[in-house]
Amino acid sequence: MATNVLVVGNGAREHALGWKLRESARVGRLLVAPGNAGTAMLGANIPLDPLDTEAVLAAVETHEIGLTVIGPEAPLVAGLADVLRARGHLVFGPSAAGARIEGSKAWAKSIMEEWGVPTGRAEVCTELDIALAAIERTAPPVVVKADGLAAGKGVLVCETQAEACKAVQALMAEGALGAAGRTVLIEEFLTGQEISLLAVTDGVTTLPLLPACDYKRVLDGDRGPNTGGMGAYAPPGAVDATWVGEIMRTVVQPTLEGMRPHGVDYRGVLYAGLMLTADGVKVIEFNCRMGDPETQVVLPLLESDFFELCQAAASGTLAELPELRWHAGGCVGVVVASDGYPGAYRSGLPVEGLDRLPEGGLVFHAGAELHDGQVITAGGRVLTAVGRGADLAAARELAYRTAEAVSFEGAFFRRDIAARELA
Repeated sequence: MATNVLVVGNGAREHALGWKLRESARVGRLLVAPGNAGTAMLGANIPLDPLDTEAVLAAVETHEIGLTVIGPEAPLVAGLADVLRARGHLVFGPSAAGARIEGSKAWAKSIMEEWGVPTGRAEVCTELDIALAAIERTAPPVVVKADGLAAGKGVLVCETQAEACKAVQALMAEGALGAAGRTVLIEEFLTGQEISLLAVTDGVTTLPLLPACDYKRVLDGDRGPNTGGMGAYAPPGAVDATWVGEIMRTVVQPTLEGMRPHGVDYRGVLYAGLMLTADGVKVIEFNCRMGDPETQVVLPLLESDFFELCQAAASGTLAELPELRWHAGGCVGVVVASDGYPGAYRSGLPVEGLDRLPEGGLVFHAGAELHDGQVITAGGRVLTAVGRGADLAAARELAYRTAEAVSFEGAFFRRDIAARELA
């Protein structure tokens, strides 16, 4: 019997989640709350605020939803999974207690330190003068992190101590990120290759997905401010099965184990943002959900039934699944953004070319809405153009042809996604 599925969220990640779930013969109706222009083509969008837990609960019960997949971090931190599980509904996504691994970088750091998970040195600061003193003790570049959720804009890499002092002044004294920046971490700068590893868990059994590399800076050459992500590719050649096994053993498993004494029954995805340093792998950050834009390049490579994977994690039956199967080759995603992002940008601009994509090219919508049948921009990151190929070079070529096929006034994208892998 087919199962009705609800995807919560409205970004390119949620479009990719819905697209992959839609492939399963076991999925009945697909609903997305609130969704975007792309998800409207997969199923039905429901105009709900993901933070309105009672409204989401009502939708789950009204539409007889058998599985809810929660995309963004904010509703997870707010306890949406707890509200749904309390009424007996299956949910792919951790409890509020588990979502603290992303909702509080200070708490995540304490878990890592307690359980010996390799990570950068950091000082947690709740007062401005303490943060300024910590900066004086930290050799530049200095990493300043807001403790709370900041939509990908809470990590500042400061080239000088003076720049770091301005950053903590803006966060702690001027409230640049509101409550998220009242506590900050002053952290050492790690060098090496940055990768992401997403691991699906039901609280007991944990399965790694393919590793990926994302690009956080807005401009080519990793210049400019951090963003929510400007592109990604999978899999990186440097991270083989041996590396993945080491990451699972030293990072993922001890972190999940370390959360259990805090009452965490973690069901969903644990995202590990990692740096492969000269001293081994070290954790940059954890997220409590699928990454964006990593999801858009990992899921097209997954051959196994994604619905079955999510349902097994939600129901505690991951151990019963067969080994995950993957397509050979690689996948590249290029984020097409609005002029001015991550600062101020215009919205409401018509998006053209979506009906002229190259064969095999995918577009996952993010900041895009449908108005009278026309897709228009409604965000800074408008879409992710994706290509999958027999190798990473072919995937990259297709991703860029797809990105160039779509257009809107002021559209721009990085030109160097996955280039380093092919150098």
